[in-house]
Amino acid sequence: MGKRVLVVDDESNIVDILKFNLEREGYEVICAYDGGEALEKARSEAPDLILLDVMLPVMDGFGVLGEIRKNDKLTPVIMLTAREEERDKVLGLEIGADDYIVKPFSVRELMARVKTNIRRMAVMEPAEELTKNTAGAEGLVLDKDRMCVIKPGGEVVELTQREYDIIKFMSTEKGKIYSREELMSGVWNYDYYGDLRAVDVAVRRLREKLEDDPANPKYIITKRGAGYYLAE
Repeated sequence: MGKRVLVVDDESNIVDILKFNLEREGYEVICAYDGGEALEKARSEAPDLILLDVMLPVMDGFGVLGEIRKNDKLTPVIMLTAREEERDKVLGLEIGADDYIVKPFSVRELMARVKTNIRRMAVMEPAEELTKNTAGAEGLVLDKDRMCVIKPGGEVVELTQREYDIIKFMSTEKGKIYSREELMSGVWNYDYYGDLRAVDVAVRRLREKLEDDPANPKYIITKRGAGYYLAE
């Protein structure tokens, strides 16, 4: 059976287009047309990825995403929006969206993002490797089993899949400066598509969880004009 994608949009023609193209690529498609139905199916159908419109009846996409992320930090969510306002795009990322795409969108681009996000989940480390912890930066320990970070003193910091992927990726070469483009390619796996603002939002969220003083970080450091690096 193919991977399952939950498509949420109140416009039936958009749902039909997405369903046709996803099924052609071998995905099993579940459809929802309002926020309440979307939340119920996200919980009951266990989709591998969710395409979630922002403007929905009953509950908007931001509300649905917020409810999903209370218990599910891993399932990739791509927001679909007709809005162009910067704050709406950033809000989705802040709440926990993995990506967003603006309507009208290229079906080819959307399919590429769906494939990338599902592949990212599929290539997570095998179970036998998950109990092995690795060193992060400045005394941080990455717990692969629980997908979290343990700070000096034993404080456990819960992370989303994306946040964990960022710090794991950067910890392979502590002290190396990674540009936003390199992080987009290495963590998001986007060589062409993708908004670099997603990197900045994700790093900011990660700092808010890890740093005692996010304005003066000691773990994830900014090199102005170049990118970010993990302190050694």
